[in-house]
Amino acid sequence: MSGGSSVTQPAAESAALRPPIPRVATACPSACTDVRVTVQSWLGTVKAHSPTTTHLYSHGTNGTNHVDRTLLHTGWTLRSAGGPPAPGFEAATGTAVAAEVPGCVHTDLIGAGLIPDPFDGDNERELAWIGRHDWEYRTAFEAAAPAPGERVELVCEGLDTLAELHLDGERLGHTENQFRTYRFDLTHRLRDGAHDLVITFASALDYVERAAERYGPRPHANAHPFWALRKMACNFGWDWGPDLVTAGIWRPLALERWHTARLAGVRPLTSVHGSTGRVTAELDLAWATPQAPAAGVRATVSVGGVRRRVDVPAGAPRLTVELEVPDAALWWPRGYGEQHLHPLVVTLEDAAGAELGRYERRVGFRTVALDTTPDEHGIPFHLSVNGQEVLVRGANWIPDDAFVTRIDAARYRHRVMQAVEAECNLLRVWGGGIYEPREFYDVCDELGVLVWQDFLFACAGYPEEEPLRSEVEAEAREAVAALSPHASLALWCGGNETIAAFAEWGGWRARLEGKTWGAGYYEDLLPRIVAELDPTRPYVPNSPYSFGAYASPDAPHLGDVHIWDVWNRRDWTCYADWTPRFASEFGYQGPPSWTALTRVVHDEPLHPDGPQLLVHQKADDGNEKLRRGLEPHLPVPEDFADWHWATQLNQARAVAFGVGHFRTLAPRCTGSVLWQLNDCWPVVSWSVIDGDGRRKPAWYALRQAQADRLLRFRRAASGGLELVALDDHAEPWHGELRLRAHTLDGAPAGEAGADLKIAPRGTQVVPVPAALLGDGTVPLLLTAEAPGARRATWWTHEDRASGLPAARLSGEVARTAGGYLVTVTAGSLLRDLTLLADRADPAAEADDALVTLLPGEQAEFTVRSAAELDPRTLLTAPVLRTANDLL
Repeated sequence: MSGGSSVTQPAAESAALRPPIPRVATACPSACTDVRVTVQSWLGTVKAHSPTTTHLYSHGTNGTNHVDRTLLHTGWTLRSAGGPPAPGFEAATGTAVAAEVPGCVHTDLIGAGLIPDPFDGDNERELAWIGRHDWEYRTAFEAAAPAPGERVELVCEGLDTLAELHLDGERLGHTENQFRTYRFDLTHRLRDGAHDLVITFASALDYVERAAERYGPRPHANAHPFWALRKMACNFGWDWGPDLVTAGIWRPLALERWHTARLAGVRPLTSVHGSTGRVTAELDLAWATPQAPAAGVRATVSVGGVRRRVDVPAGAPRLTVELEVPDAALWWPRGYGEQHLHPLVVTLEDAAGAELGRYERRVGFRTVALDTTPDEHGIPFHLSVNGQEVLVRGANWIPDDAFVTRIDAARYRHRVMQAVEAECNLLRVWGGGIYEPREFYDVCDELGVLVWQDFLFACAGYPEEEPLRSEVEAEAREAVAALSPHASLALWCGGNETIAAFAEWGGWRARLEGKTWGAGYYEDLLPRIVAELDPTRPYVPNSPYSFGAYASPDAPHLGDVHIWDVWNRRDWTCYADWTPRFASEFGYQGPPSWTALTRVVHDEPLHPDGPQLLVHQKADDGNEKLRRGLEPHLPVPEDFADWHWATQLNQARAVAFGVGHFRTLAPRCTGSVLWQLNDCWPVVSWSVIDGDGRRKPAWYALRQAQADRLLRFRRAASGGLELVALDDHAEPWHGELRLRAHTLDGAPAGEAGADLKIAPRGTQVVPVPAALLGDGTVPLLLTAEAPGARRATWWTHEDRASGLPAARLSGEVARTAGGYLVTVTAGSLLRDLTLLADRADPAAEADDALVTLLPGEQAEFTVRSAAELDPRTLLTAPVLRTANDLL
């Protein structure tokens, strides 16, 4: 997750773009003065799986298409179709079991009781044989023969990954891309009665090893050459993810029956011109037979009260309809306005008025732009929506489960809500995962969370030879067409750390000499596809990226950067040495919640270097980096429970320091995207939400550092101390700032004040009087308070050198309708008071954490829990913790 590079500037896009569809003026009734209709002439038959063909993806991202659709999700069985011996799991390799569709091999074997939880203990290693086997899915279904003029297709929205399909013993075809939709014509294969469908998945692990030999070696992160197949990269293991190579029917599979014509794809692109919203609806059409009806069909598009019906010439493969909506209510990211979404409906009718297809979704009117115009500081990375620059507060998103078919709509909503509650306004969908399903982007649309979407490339050299290149193009075209209708989608990015790896990672450039490695994707193919299919959004070739020929991708003054010297080599206080224009990756590790950790780790005794814990620590030298990270701040605990709390606390402090520092650099630095929001299993990682969905202390630190109004101390360039007040509101912030110094017994040691007069989205820097810092020999706590902001703190000495007193406190616990109200009164100075509520009840959650109290002050915590708890457990360790405990 680190690097920098020398890069070649992308070729000028205008010279390489595909020619636009010719626009032909057509007759239109007087009511159509704000609609323009264009038709592309018929150029020949579109091949079944042509890279230029887009498909509706109802489960994933692209609306609905009301043809006669029958899901084939029942009656499936799964069995091994061959592979190496699996000692101890012979029943799993020799038994046919019921299979769930959508699903995958691992979850079906778990459901049948033939394998244990792959996340538990060392089961990841014990179950590695699954990825070496071929697997057969089989079902039977009843179907009628096609009626005259009817077309029947088998629609596979997601096959993972190397699939051979047979119907009644006859081969239908083969797939090699997890991220594509495939359609197979069954019109001349179906008869009345029962049919057998068999889908056999070859071992992806064996395939990538053989393919890597054919393409020639390419450097890559982690163990396996994942780059040789269009499959989720982190499925092969990552420095936070398990090596559990999946196979299966992972998205819906259906029979679709239709006649005359259907909506093969709908791509509504929105823009704003003054106060007028504009929809450009690109409709792809498929015709049931080569002999299209002479009368043609009609398409109707409606949005925002504007409705237009258009005649479609027989056989036309594409139609463009533009509608203008006067005084359209705009969509804004959260914190900048409302998220107005407008219902859009597209219907297709035959000459008699019978509906052939329907597409429905909500769209938002807004513009988005990325400004990388060089300035006096280098090259900025300024993202704006509707002409308003957005100060990005974000986090990186990875697949939320190693078995992605287990993530349902409710889980997506909950996880995105957790990001919103942590004050995020952007999520970056990282390039080693998947194009998420529609449910994810829909909730981002509704909640105003911007989406930075990587194309699916990460940390490897990728061949540009066939057949991989055609798969990349087909996949990218489908992804852009599917995701572009979402108002939340703000930025396309060519991939993660592939240019940086080529330029700066351990001799990768020399190892790739004379080989293709992906530059043609990032700097030519992908920007051409985006320019053709989604010209409403910006595109960047990679993250990080410098926007300068042969400039380091991690040059802090050029574009976006990934910061990994902190964590890998340096203490988190060294974030202060960075002045990036935009930080799109940085982070610090900490363990998951106690409940999540002990659910899967059973070492006796529990120890940071226990064999099962190390299975759940994937980072190179991770535990040693955790230890080195503690040493400047806290004693390294010998007790495991204290180690768990100390490393969680240190992660939280690192997150607060890094995010807070980058925010105070605005407007020179216009955003930060923390690595990472979530996890795909219980693991020691950089996430702030663990693999069981629990909020770590670092989540609370992120929320505090991303607050709309922030007070933060920092070292001044002069060597003194200053207070930065930051306001990310549309209204000015006026009020009195109070600065106070305290000795660690809580006694006052000085006070000062200042007036805050901060413009909207602005900052104010207030020097801290030197008198408040003393002579440096006596440890002090400085606080800053202002109306509307959380109190900021600054400690003149690290904990281990501060003489922080033993924690003295008292408390009360009151039962409430939803749990407990816990009131804590400080008898001494308490630093980072936190309720680790899951240690009292695995389902419990506290509303706040990391609270510092002066003697005599009180804090209230609301704990959500349905359990009957002994109140004393909520007021004592290991549930109630402070930094004081660790000294």
